[in-house]
Amino acid sequence: MRFTLETEQETDGRWIAEVLEIPGVMKYGKTREEAIAQAESLALRVLAERIEA
Repeated sequence: MRFTLETEQETDGRWIAEVLEIPGVMKYGKTREEAIAQAESLALRVLAERIEA
């Protein structure tokens, strides 16, 4: 399974990463890499919860 991860730098310097196929999976980070890691972690938690349900 593949997901699209989109990143963007905010005007205040923070980075935001969003997994487009999973609504609400969006995280900020001080760096692009941090934002991506946070979003990936959240996506895994959301998918795990869906499997449990």
